[in-house]
Amino acid sequence: MKILVLNGPNLNLLGRREPHWYGTRSLAELEGWLRAAFPEHELDWFQSNHEGALIDRLHRAETEGVEGAVLNAGALTHTSYALRDAIAAVSFPVVEVHLSNVYAREPFRHRSVLAPVCAGLIAGLGPWSYYLAVLYLVRSRHERFPDPTARL
Repeated sequence: MKILVLNGPNLNLLGRREPHWYGTRSLAELEGWLRAAFPEHELDWFQSNHEGALIDRLHRAETEGVEGAVLNAGALTHTSYALRDAIAAVSFPVVEVHLSNVYAREPFRHRSVLAPVCAGLIAGLGPWSYYLAVLYLVRSRHERFPDPTARL
């Protein structure tokens, strides 16, 4: 399965920026860990500090055989109606993720303009937010309801 992993503004600073919220793992380390966890799947990793570049990458994915996306839009989560429209326009599911628990932070972070057009939202679990989003995309493609006795 081909999955696009999109990372928005300031995520290039992971490991250095506010480690009490985001941890000490760099974006490259997070990418390596996720690739190792899902070696049988193609993870197309992209980061940009520019809203338009994220939108362009999402649009391009539509023609590249991408079957799902994981999106950490950073602060664009709360403000970008253009990114929201781009998510709504693609035919594959997009899962919104956040490393930190946005509901334990400043009030402006409590509202996502992207969530209504995403398949789901996972927040506050650090790198496991990404892992669970990829797992959902992989497993939901084949299962209507997960088997509660199946080994993850």
